[in-house]
Amino acid sequence: MARLSEKIGYGFGDMASSMFWKIFSYYLPVFYSDVFGLKPAHAATLLLITKLYDAVSDPMMGLIADRTVSRWGKYRPYLLWMAIPFAVIGILSFYVPDTSYTVKHVYAYVMYILMMTVYTAVNVPYGALLGVISTDSKERSVFSSFRMFFAYVGSFIAMGVFWIFERSVSGKVNAAGQTIRGVGDADPSSWLLTVSAVAAACAVLFLLCFALTRERVQGERTTERGSILKDLKQLAGNGPWWLLLGAGIGQLLFASLRGGAAAYYFANILGGNLFLSCALFLIIGEIAQMLGVTLAVPLSSRLGKRGAFRATLLLAAVINAGIFWIPAGTAGLWILVACQILVGLAVGVGSPLIWSMFADIAEDSRRRNGNLSTGLIFSSSSMAQKFGGAFGGFILLMILGAAGYSAGSAEQTGEALTAIRSLMSWIPSIGAVAAVVCLCFYPLRLEKDVVE
Repeated sequence: MARLSEKIGYGFGDMASSMFWKIFSYYLPVFYSDVFGLKPAHAATLLLITKLYDAVSDPMMGLIADRTVSRWGKYRPYLLWMAIPFAVIGILSFYVPDTSYTVKHVYAYVMYILMMTVYTAVNVPYGALLGVISTDSKERSVFSSFRMFFAYVGSFIAMGVFWIFERSVSGKVNAAGQTIRGVGDADPSSWLLTVSAVAAACAVLFLLCFALTRERVQGERTTERGSILKDLKQLAGNGPWWLLLGAGIGQLLFASLRGGAAAYYFANILGGNLFLSCALFLIIGEIAQMLGVTLAVPLSSRLGKRGAFRATLLLAAVINAGIFWIPAGTAGLWILVACQILVGLAVGVGSPLIWSMFADIAEDSRRRNGNLSTGLIFSSSSMAQKFGGAFGGFILLMILGAAGYSAGSAEQTGEALTAIRSLMSWIPSIGAVAAVVCLCFYPLRLEKDVVE
């Protein structure tokens, strides 16, 4: 039985990852379009192309981690080696060079690709660590719950920092002489300072995760020339892995679309100077998700992991779609808050379950194939995150561009406002429904073999 300190330490790893992931999911689109100055179509293409690169880098990192030999294990050392590069490149990703549009465009590509590379180098091994931290599936579910609870703590802190940022600049005049209605109007130096504070905390948390965790599960590892091809072939034939990958992409597409649309929604639909700011709205969602995580173990005990995950995703999709019809005014604002709380609770239940289900798939693969390919299997979870986030950002910016959204304008066209409402409500729900469909075909037999 693992100690409480180890479960907390494991949680610190995703607390760090989640801080930057939520900033990328919620604020990177508006940063690129309104602060960095990229055209929406260019920013959308950037987010999509980098994910094609990630489609290769994630499984490659999984293969590398599986073959790593060190005195600290296979996966833990990457928490130590990548902590500082993660923080430094994260800061540089939000730096706006004072140069031509072409150079800035190239700079954005280089820095975002580098950021996704270091994110992969730390997050894939970190995820795989769950598969070797314990041989007990129920204990892995507990570790996964700690992971997601602290992930939401990290998100809460990051959104809290951005709430302070938003409150500090709201109503002031930026360098262009515009009255700041939201973080999209803030000066680049304010963005850089805010992100730097988050990056420093991330580095410390990764180091603590390394220090407090241990690897316990060992598997036979073949090193013949054909072993990599063999691992990839086994993964390609793993049906549950494909279904869970699809569910993960749909889940993250739902989260990234609605989260990324929030900044546009508050600035253009609700207007500025409200008691409920965009950052505070997102903080409320993070708190609700933290509470939802505590329900994951009891609900999965009654419904099974697949059943609990599927039911809560469907609930979140239905509630979120209804946001499109929320009226303007104070009453509508309170309805919006209620929807955010309910969606947050539902999403919070499913978040730790998907990680535990990937660990179950890795354990089942180890039993059937006799080798330890945990890193390769868990690379899919990181890949799902990035695909979901990338497609979310791509869809968001492409729809806004097609609808005639004008960055920095106080007045948008009717088509642009309708697009923003849709991106905040029923469009993200399509991703959640797609995830539910994948889970309907996920073989419950695998869960029973491993959990029971």
